[in-house]
Amino acid sequence: MSDNSTNYIQGRGAQFNPNSPFDHFLKDEHLVFDSDTKHIPTHPKTIVNKVDSPDIPFPYSINPYQGCEHGCVYCYARNTHPYWGYSAGLDFEKNILIKENAPGLLKAFLNKKNYQCAPIMISGNTDCYQPAEKKYQLTRKMLEICLQYKQPISVITKNALILRDLDIIQELSKLQLIQVLLSITTLDEHLRLKLEPRTTTIAKRFHTVRNLSEAKVPVYVMMAPIIPGLTDTEIFSIAKEAKEHGALD
Repeated sequence: MSDNSTNYIQGRGAQFNPNSPFDHFLKDEHLVFDSDTKHIPTHPKTIVNKVDSPDIPFPYSINPYQGCEHGCVYCYARNTHPYWGYSAGLDFEKNILIKENAPGLLKAFLNKKNYQCAPIMISGNTDCYQPAEKKYQLTRKMLEICLQYKQPISVITKNALILRDLDIIQELSKLQLIQVLLSITTLDEHLRLKLEPRTTTIAKRFHTVRNLSEAKVPVYVMMAPIIPGLTDTEIFSIAKEAKEHGALD
């Protein structure tokens, strides 16, 4: 669908709501199809997820939000939204579930007598620094808890909002408790708007890399997904820019 189409929704990665395979379990009022972003409070029983996949190099993950307003067209987390009663399409980027009790659940997990300290990845399913974080500050609160408990963590994001929490991140870095991974998939801003319509610009992401590096925070750049015929020719250019801005190998 071209940008000139009268049906094209500007600023959204998805353009429709595919049917959920769980529709027959759900009530109609769970499905929302208007164009405005909604923040929906939720109160899960747990927040720290055990990761058993041999392809993922960390044992635990935390996602304070479900759904992501960044709207990346390629996001693998879209397929998890139907489990909450929403579509993997527009609903994924419009209906953002806010796990309001996430900080308290993290603290309870770290206080378990049988917990053996191991690295925890913040994000991994949806971006912990998506726009909702400006208001709810769940990620910042969890960083404060991790510093208090000396809990090693990694953070994945593509949002410059992470610099808001540089004060805590620097303290974690001094104790060698944190690494940050910035997602940069292309150097083409026009393409970025198509692939990741509501994310931080590429220039701001490299600015974020530089700021973290200068603050002596271990920072890496993630280029996935590498899309054949679209972004595969940018691998070396992105790597060069990342290195010049202070990203580690």
